[in-house]
Amino acid sequence: MSVSTAALDSSVCAPLPVLGQDVTVPLVTGGEVTYAALDYAASAPALQRVWDDVAAYAPYYGSVHRGAGYLSQLSTDLFENSRRTVAEFLGCRADDQVVFTRSTTDSLNLLAAALPAGCQVFVYETEHHASLLPWRNARVTYLNAPRTPGQAVETLERALADRDPYGPALVCVTGASNVTGELWPVKELAAAAHAHGARIVLDAAQLAPHHPVDIAELDVDWVAFSGHKLYAPFGSGVLAGRADWLQAAEPYLAGGGASRKVARRADGGVDVDWHTTAARHEAGSPNVIGVYSIASACKALTEASFDTLVAREQELVRRVREGLAEVPEVQVLSLFGDDAPRVGVISFVVRGWNSSHFAAALSAEYGIGVRDGLFCAHPLVRTLLGSDPQDPGECGAPEAEPGERSLNAIRVSFGAGTPDEHIERFLRAVSELVRQGAQWKYRTEDGRCVPDRGEAARTL
Repeated sequence: MSVSTAALDSSVCAPLPVLGQDVTVPLVTGGEVTYAALDYAASAPALQRVWDDVAAYAPYYGSVHRGAGYLSQLSTDLFENSRRTVAEFLGCRADDQVVFTRSTTDSLNLLAAALPAGCQVFVYETEHHASLLPWRNARVTYLNAPRTPGQAVETLERALADRDPYGPALVCVTGASNVTGELWPVKELAAAAHAHGARIVLDAAQLAPHHPVDIAELDVDWVAFSGHKLYAPFGSGVLAGRADWLQAAEPYLAGGGASRKVARRADGGVDVDWHTTAARHEAGSPNVIGVYSIASACKALTEASFDTLVAREQELVRRVREGLAEVPEVQVLSLFGDDAPRVGVISFVVRGWNSSHFAAALSAEYGIGVRDGLFCAHPLVRTLLGSDPQDPGECGAPEAEPGERSLNAIRVSFGAGTPDEHIERFLRAVSELVRQGAQWKYRTEDGRCVPDRGEAARTL
């Protein structure tokens, strides 16, 4: 399989500058190569714009909502202006709140803690663990993996219609799968939820970095996403949407910032008057740098013309899928089929290969970083691999020795900062590994597949 630059018609725009573009890594076979970061779905590299904005602000760093000094006031303004930037990026409605959290996982756990009494939660088994697991104190209905977008809507409608008792309900659904990259019918699911008196939260962790998200247009009640997947790796996340359940709930964290007034009672206790704004769930000193980095990334994607970035990424998706299809031993994982729209997240297995062995060889012999394992979506990957969803397994941990079949997969993911050359190198590497085998021997060490130093598998 030959891959040429001409084959990648991504001239609609250049990749956005990201940190690490010139980082070189050693190869086990000798020499060094520029690192090809193709694990965006786990953590995307920081946009250069984000890094520059944070560096420019850093000397002015101060406490938020805490001080009368100039730097504190500047930091507070920066923090609240960032909230407005994120609201605009998400197309929030006038009465929506933007709450800053640590991550998508934190956002969904916050919402889980704010559910009204008796709320029933509906969630597909296909979800990432961040949206599959937080609902421990609610009555949860897990929905089987649908095989078409229409089936997803029908499954939800039946489950909501059959719920008993008929009370508050929440549907949690991903916007784009972190395993297959496939887009879910969010607007149709939101309509189905609302028709049956339920609300819906969108896990946009994999959608927001790759595709515009508009809360009002999709008609979802909440959106959650993480900064570190949106090219802003400074430990911040977002939960944006309707305020009523959040205002009615006890603060997610009790402490300074969440309270407006605290007074001692005669009996020795304390009375607390909690904020009704987003601050109610933002106790503690805010992560102003993390929040500002998210706002910076939102501005950068908007100013670069998000639609143009989407068009370029779709060209890369097309090329990767076509390149993998040229290797008969490769099976690409999919729920909705080959024609389903998707973002730059593709998982696959290679016949005759342990997935962790294959990923280790891509790294050690070609300088390519991908992900192997179950991607914190164990039931989904098990379903896609045709095994029992209850089979044991760990995220990222190999379950077989190099060369043996494993019940996990390989994921390649990319985005706005991916150069054409990284895609070319990846496709060439897949073809060579399948056709010629690994150049080096590998072993399992501390749960990871690593090169066995000094042990070449074949003559170099």
